[in-house]
Amino acid sequence: MVGLLVFGLVAGLAAWAWFGAGAPASRVTIAVLPFENMSNDRERDYLADGLAEETSAALGQIDPEHVSVIGRTSTLIYKGSKKSLAQIGRELGADYLVESSIRAESGRLRVTSKLIQVRTQVQVWSSSYDREPIGVLGMQRELSSAIAEQVRLRLAPERLNGLGRRQTRNADAYDLYLRGRYFGNQRVPETNARAIQYYERAIALDPDYALAWSGIAETYAASAINGDAPPLTVGPRARDAATRALQAAPELAEVQASRAYVSFALDWDWTGAEVAVRRAIELDPHYAVAHRTLGHLLSQMGRHDEARAAMGRARELDPLEPTHHALSSQVAFQARDYSMAVEHARQALILDPEFWIAYVQMAQAYEQLGKTAMAFDALRNAERFSERNSKSLSLRGYLLATSGRANEAREVLRTLEAVSRDRYVPPYALALVHAGLGERDAVFEWLDRAYVARDVHLIFLTVDPKWDRYRGDPRFQALLARCGFTYTASLALELTDLSFRS
Repeated sequence: MVGLLVFGLVAGLAAWAWFGAGAPASRVTIAVLPFENMSNDRERDYLADGLAEETSAALGQIDPEHVSVIGRTSTLIYKGSKKSLAQIGRELGADYLVESSIRAESGRLRVTSKLIQVRTQVQVWSSSYDREPIGVLGMQRELSSAIAEQVRLRLAPERLNGLGRRQTRNADAYDLYLRGRYFGNQRVPETNARAIQYYERAIALDPDYALAWSGIAETYAASAINGDAPPLTVGPRARDAATRALQAAPELAEVQASRAYVSFALDWDWTGAEVAVRRAIELDPHYAVAHRTLGHLLSQMGRHDEARAAMGRARELDPLEPTHHALSSQVAFQARDYSMAVEHARQALILDPEFWIAYVQMAQAYEQLGKTAMAFDALRNAERFSERNSKSLSLRGYLLATSGRANEAREVLRTLEAVSRDRYVPPYALALVHAGLGERDAVFEWLDRAYVARDVHLIFLTVDPKWDRYRGDPRFQALLARCGFTYTASLALELTDLSFRS
């Protein structure tokens, strides 16, 4: 029901945008508000979230020239909000809002959706549908027909067929996929594991379920960067999932974007990653995650102006997603714009005060600005909320070293080495602390270990300012060549010159 319900809602919204006023509009912006779970069963939250997410995703593929869609995370902040629709619409900059609810009654589900014009507060369209829980997958297509009838739908058949191919025809597989997205969006190791379990159960029911394969690829690849998962373990799983997703549905933006992320972070094939992520954007120009991935990739390649533009587009599409702002901080930091890096990190923390990655990025920017005390304050929060992830701990060791507290920095090294006896610790973490101490031989010993482990953090070597004083060392250049990292020759000369002057 969910897949077809979204299909229908999307079709109707696009049609109204073009024909609701009697003539095509130049451009309209639509925001899909969180579906309200009206039942007492919190177990239905995943279904409500999934309906909203799929509606937004499908809307973005209708007609980018006429229909712009606010990203899911930016609307999620209004879940349970008491604000008026007029105020929400103004804050989001939306022309139309989709307001929906889901209710379980006597073993059946009722989904009610309304399309509201923000400027006039006129309810353009509304409808309710009752189905058995297993009928969620069929409701979308019925809803699409109803909306089409209301607003004189004139979509090309190939567009409708494309939307229909987004989702599985297996209702149980779709239900499991929604649960996987629900947990995957929480971005912590425990929920990542649960997300993968649900995705795997979905593909067991539908082996050609591209979005579920894409979710597996994305979750495994991200876990290597932010969850200290060993790349040699999760890498093959991520690659296999990305390949299976491509074989099933190469025309989906999510599939191309997950392939790009795997190529970028795990395979170190940055040329291939750029091709894939640009294809994702071509398929769905409103897919903010693809723009964010492109910005991150371009930044590591030293193409800073292009990277800033891509990150700006991601923030424009989904302005309330903290990850977009946090990675914008990383992009600004690597472009040596430290004040802007602090500002982007601050914006991320306004949206999510417990987002540990933003604290890490704020700390590294403060260190470059000479604000050491503020850097340590930020790191305390990073360690508190990250459960002592290697990123926050190794950055503490680096800052201790660069601020002259060598004995405390070596204590961090001993801690990292002790932890590594029980679980994987990225060798890059120890290399960074040694870099702060200026112990060059130890730096390259650990960087070599990182290369053997396929440590994903090596992608930061190309442009991260913390490595500037090592760029003139032939061993550093040799390591970059071994990794196959690509970045502009002019940037290489510029950063090498910086290393000689430091």
